Amino acid sequence: MTDPFPPEVAEQIARHMNDDHADDNVLIVRALGGMPSATAARMSGLDADAMEFHAVVDGIEVPVRVPFSERLTERRQVRAEAVRMYREACAELGVEPHH
Repeated sequence: MTDPFPPEVAEQIARHMNDDHADDNVLIVRALGGMPSATAARMSGLDADAMEFHAVVDGIEVPVRVPFSERLTERRQVRAEAVRMYREACAELGVEPHH
């Protein structure tokens, strides 16, 4: 089976998340990544099982891996999973989703 997330695809997805959803990244890392005091987070990659972030916690950059709800087999599944993560993070943190 071909990897649905070769480096160039992972980079495109990370660029989109970082450019268009930077605040969402922080919420996801705080609520679902076990880093409630994160002040910043940039998506650094992904594979079929999780999104990976570099988060700033107490002034130190740390890696954070946030698992998907299921193993992804196609690129198109990433958007739905990112939305699910965002909405779940908002609910957990008591934040009103803005999209």
